[in-house]
Parts: sequence; structure tokens; C-alpha cells
Amino acid sequence: MDNFTLVGSLKSHFPQVGLRQNLPKPFGLSSMVAPSCSAPNITCGLRGGPRKPLWRSKVLSTEAIQAVQSLKLAKSTPSKLEEVFGGRLTRLLKADLLDTLTELRRQNELDLALKVFKFVRKEVWYKPDVSLYSDMIRLLGKNKLIEMAEEVFLELKEEGLEPDTRAYTEMIGAYLKHSMIEKAMEVYGLMKASGCSPDKLTFTILIRNLESVGEEELVAAIKNDCAELMDYPEKFLEEVERKHENGQSCLTMHT
Repeated sequence: MDNFTLVGSLKSHFPQVGLRQNLPKPFGLSSMVAPSCSAPNITCGLRGGPRKPLWRSKVLSTEAIQAVQSLKLAKSTPSKLEEVFGGRLTRLLKADLLDTLTELRRQNELDLALKVFKFVRKEVWYKPDVSLYSDMIRLLGKNKLIEMAEEVFLELKEEGLEPDTRAYTEMIGAYLKHSMIEKAMEVYGLMKASGCSPDKLTFTILIRNLESVGEEELVAAIKNDCAELMDYPEKFLEEVERKHENGQSCLTMHT
């Protein structure tokens, strides 16, 4: 399957998702030409690893903490929430505003995170960054809002961005959380066709999820790709299997 077919397949899955009224503008679907990606420049760590996104500082400032608290207190009252956006948020420095968004995502404050994401994109200093979109795709995937995650993924192109390995991986993870194996594999194919190399996180997510549902042929294909694209694939696959077995043992003990 070539790039154009993969993109068309992705778009045909949700030509009219009907969520535009629930999604802060300027979200929306866009035509998406198959991107190109320089694999050596793509890096992405495993969950909980030393990944260092561009949009996060090490420690939340007092201003960011207060902004998060104010948003949460006002979220049930539209007029109060509007006051927070028009007051406290407008006074935040760039780093504090971005940290506020990061903390809302961490706390899984979905509605507030979407509103702040929209607010960030209106700031005069804002420059489109694929890592910010990847973070939002991850949040939406975590909440199994697959159609909204699809919209954010496709909307990358409207910002003049190209999906990187992490963006593809987050979209794959979102599909797998929704048990949409065929769509996850289509995005995986699109990733490779674009020139983006799958990384450890991509392979780990695919192998663990496909093994859990008995897709042995797909698992074998992914492992073959792993052998071709990774250094020391045997060691990596042994680690994936060991962690998966340990996880399954813990689940058994707690059931």
C-alpha cells in the first residue's frame, strides 16, 4: 500500500466526524499529503523515560500552579472560566502557560486542556510544534476519543507540520486503546512509507497489544521490522517479552 492510499484510507474512515462543535477551533480535518521524515532526527523515549519535550520546564512555577487551580475551580461555571482566561492566563509568561497545559494533561483535565490548547495557539509567540500535537493526541487516545485524536492528527498539516515518529506512535496507541487493529497497522504502514523509522516505543506498543489479542502473524511481522531497523534487536525483544510476562503475572496475582 503506497502513501497516498494509506492517507486516503485514514481520511475515509472519518470523512464527517461530527465533533467540530465539541472541539475548540481551529481543529478540523484537512487534506493530508504523505509526509517525508528524516529518520535519524527522530527520537522518542519509552513512557516514563527521559523524554524531554520542548514544551515543559522542570518545575511548575507558583503562577502556573495557581492558574491550574483557578481553571479547575472555575470549570463548572462558564462566566468564571471566561474570567480566568481573560485575566490570569493572559498574564502568564510563555513557559508558565505551557506548563499549565502540561499539568492539565497530566491530571487528565481533558476539557480544560483542550481550551488551553486553543488559547496557546492564539498567542503571538506561538509557533507550531509537532510535540504539542503529539501530547494532545496522547491525551485524547488515553480517553478513547478516537475521532478527536484523528482530527488533531490530520490537522497537523494545516499548521504546516509533518508527523514525526512520536506523532505516528501516539496515533497507533490511540487506535490500539480502541481495539482498532487494522487502523493502527495502517498508520504504522504510513509511518514507514513516510520515511519515519519506528522506535522502541512504537515496537513495544505494537508487540504488547498485538500479542494480547493473539495476532501472531502481525507480531511476527513487527518483530521482523524490529530486526531490520534496530540495533541489538534480540536484546530489545527479550526485554519486551520479559516486561510483558511480568505484567501479566501481576495482573494474575490481583485477579
